[in-house]
Amino acid sequence: VQLQAFGGGLVHPGGSLILSCVQSTFTLDYYAIGWFRQAPGKGREFVAAISWSGTNTNYATSVKGRFAISRDNAKNTVYLQMNKMKTEDAAVYYCSAGGHPYYTGSSESNYDYWGQGTQVTVSS
Repeated sequence: VQLQAFGGGLVHPGGSLILSCVQSTFTLDYYAIGWFRQAPGKGREFVAAISWSGTNTNYATSVKGRFAISRDNAKNTVYLQMNKMKTEDAAVYYCSAGGHPYYTGSSESNYDYWGQGTQVTVSS
């Protein structure tokens, strides 16, 4: 089972980008979804998460106020809207599905399924 992350690319500092996380073989309705990222030479870090219904969200301090996570269960898709981007946002972004539908924490061990990642580059 694998999630698919789309939407990465090159963006200028201060710009915006939206990532999508989709799954074509099973419904994401009952899963919390998390976004993580990994920059070169660094460990993977939590970015944001959303509960199965979209009621609860959680953000890393570094992106709070700039990024927004949302979901459309009818489309089996979760989005990460990234605004006011900084060079330090550059990384490979991964989406993941958690086993507990209400979990929006940052612990990777609570997420069971992962996508292949999409590259985000922030450069002038």
